Amino acid sequence: MDVKTARKPYVFDRLGRKPSDISHNKSVCIFWRNGKCLRNPCRFLHSELPVTCAKKGSYLESSNQKDLPTKNSNYIRTKNKLVLKRFLETTVENSREDAGSKDCKRGTSKNLALKNEESGSNSTEDVLTKSEDVLTKSEDVLKKSEDVLKQNVCQSWVHGNCIDGNKCQSLHSWFHADGLSILARLQGHTKAVTGIALPEKNNKLYTGSSDRTVRIWDCHTGQCAQVIELGADIGSMISEAVWVFIGMPNVVKALNTELGAEYDLNGPIGQVYAMATTDDITLFAGGQDGVILAWKCTTETNSPFQPIASLKGHTSDVVSLTVGRERLYSGSKDHTIRVWDHKTLECVMTLDGHADTVTSLICWEDYLLSGSLDRTVKAWAMNEEGHVEAIYTHVEEHGVVAFCGMRDGNGKPTLYCSCNNNSVQLYEMPSFDDGGRLFAKQEVKVILHGPKGLGLFFTGDQTGLVTAWRWLPKSKE
Repeated sequence: MDVKTARKPYVFDRLGRKPSDISHNKSVCIFWRNGKCLRNPCRFLHSELPVTCAKKGSYLESSNQKDLPTKNSNYIRTKNKLVLKRFLETTVENSREDAGSKDCKRGTSKNLALKNEESGSNSTEDVLTKSEDVLTKSEDVLKKSEDVLKQNVCQSWVHGNCIDGNKCQSLHSWFHADGLSILARLQGHTKAVTGIALPEKNNKLYTGSSDRTVRIWDCHTGQCAQVIELGADIGSMISEAVWVFIGMPNVVKALNTELGAEYDLNGPIGQVYAMATTDDITLFAGGQDGVILAWKCTTETNSPFQPIASLKGHTSDVVSLTVGRERLYSGSKDHTIRVWDHKTLECVMTLDGHADTVTSLICWEDYLLSGSLDRTVKAWAMNEEGHVEAIYTHVEEHGVVAFCGMRDGNGKPTLYCSCNNNSVQLYEMPSFDDGGRLFAKQEVKVILHGPKGLGLFFTGDQTGLVTAWRWLPKSKE
């Protein structure tokens, strides 16, 4: 009787392989490495030898230097990492086959090699061309980045701690504009400068601040000649003829610089952020309740300003006012601009177009320019039907804080546009071409142009600094 003995199953049975299929030779098949081995099974290995690694938690090491593939011709080193050369070659061959050699069949190795060389040369040229294009674009981007850096002030230098010195790629200057110079930096206010005034027939500059003071500066020496304590934050300041008007909570103070007299104009509700005057000294002041009050200058000695109207329409703070072409324009936190006939003092139209607070308004020739925290500057003009409409919108990178318009050293009309990124952008008008930039430690809240023909203007920022600027006269060739 035959006795059948149970065979102990090999581990290969569980893996679906036989012992005979497994080579005991630990050498790697050189034909496999070159992609030409056709034997199956092959008595040599069709895989690379494993690298002997240390235990988890220790540095990667190998006790047998022969196991490391660092000197193997089938590996290349890129960025300190070992990459299998054969894998790269295979990837290139596959891409070439996908590009134009899909119909090539296995077995014609010579033809395949020739086709691969032809398609490879074309693909190499394409890759080189694309690489050159990428390099060119990268160079353009780098040049633009360098230009941007050169047009922006170094923030480390602003705070006095730049360590790069002359090697710094950013500006070590408070401005980037041709023909511009700083006359003086007037320091004294401890909080934001909110108003600057230069009354006629006077050699004094008046500045108001949130530190509740008015400082009077000597224009010849640049020294502070007087400090007036007012006991409340100053929201705005303007001048007309010999008068200086100071906007404060619930009141406007009128200073006569010739007589040294002071008058209180009561009536506003809340802080007065904006004021404007006409040539005949009609004063307009906007309050936080959205109401604009108007006073008329008279010849009376005791009370030279008489209230004449209360203009209602805005639903939030009035923060900008300007007069031009027999009209008063008002900007508000309610995102609108209202147009008032300054003879009848009635609202004739409302301009909708901004998506945030209208912070600045100026009349320039036949146009109205408006700036807003919505990062736009709009130019408005009257159409044939008599309606004011936006004819151009300039987009800024940051919200607009304040406006001023004057001519530069070459006589070109220039718009000074202060934004809430601590800079003032200069634009040549009406093209809005870049004319330079001014820089400050903090936001510039107010800009005032000086007397005509002198090229002077002044800026006041949130640190309390007042800067006097001057355009250099045009050189005669």
